[in-house]
Amino acid sequence: MKIGSIELPDQPLFLAPMEDVTDSPFRQICRRKGADIVFTEFISSEALIRDSDIAMQKMDFDEMERPFGVQIFGGREEAMEGAAKVAVGQNPDLVDINFGCPVYKVVKKGAGAGCLKDLSMMERMAGTVVDAVKDRPVTVKTRLGWDDNTIKIQEVALMLQKLGVKALTVHARTRAQKYKGDARWEWLKKLKNTPGLEIPIIGNGDVTSPELAKKMFEETGVDGVMIGRGAIGNPWIFEQTKHYLKTGELLPDPTVKQRVELCAEQLRLSVQQHGERYGVIIMKKHYGQYLKGVRNGKNLRMELMEHDEMQPILELLLNFDETEIHAVA
Repeated sequence: MKIGSIELPDQPLFLAPMEDVTDSPFRQICRRKGADIVFTEFISSEALIRDSDIAMQKMDFDEMERPFGVQIFGGREEAMEGAAKVAVGQNPDLVDINFGCPVYKVVKKGAGAGCLKDLSMMERMAGTVVDAVKDRPVTVKTRLGWDDNTIKIQEVALMLQKLGVKALTVHARTRAQKYKGDARWEWLKKLKNTPGLEIPIIGNGDVTSPELAKKMFEETGVDGVMIGRGAIGNPWIFEQTKHYLKTGELLPDPTVKQRVELCAEQLRLSVQQHGERYGVIIMKKHYGQYLKGVRNGKNLRMELMEHDEMQPILELLLNFDETEIHAVA
């Protein structure tokens, strides 16, 4: 499979861009665990053209993350054009456009999934970014439609292909669904069977295990699978899925020791990337998932949340014994 000039293996796995989750430390870990492409958190085009420090920092990456994409969103063509040029200046492998975020404060400005209510605006926006980027592949992530009455994903895909978009990721829900109900994979199959559609289609939605990834590939025919929430606290899902797709054999789940050690590693990378104060704060949303299902893990998480410095957190993680009861002061 290819996205522009980017060569990928058969049945590639993608790490979904997730707000406040997919920073460089998490992306590095997911790449090491088998993700074939990783993306930034989604970044406001308005913030990029204003040279916002926070927006610029979201594009920081390590070379080992390649192939790596910057995802941008916005509701104004001029801002998206400028943001695309700023993004390319950071030398990513591709630029991705978010036409799928369902959050009200985003869609009310015509950005994210707001573009699903105005496909002509989506067309102008995507065309503007393709023209601005020129030498990098542009990809798009979107949803099936605004609601059940406006599902035009096949027409959208053909339109984007004509504009020069090199791949399309579809979260198989409408904006009206947000993250509720089941992802509607049957639409991914319809999309893959669209006459004249040649660009790769990446499926997204409800893939939280190797078995479900294989099921999406087999039932829909998608070219790649994007994993989002299923990777938080569980980066092993990428190597487990690759092994399962290749052999049909499920690898064992990570041990408690492996969980706390990888969590500690991500904490160190987070502090290295963001500084101690902010690096520790960012990690607080990851502890619960790393410790999910671990005996006495809830108590450990509560202890970890009490600390604002890295060293005591590392000591708690690396000395954790799930058979001991941890009391919170």
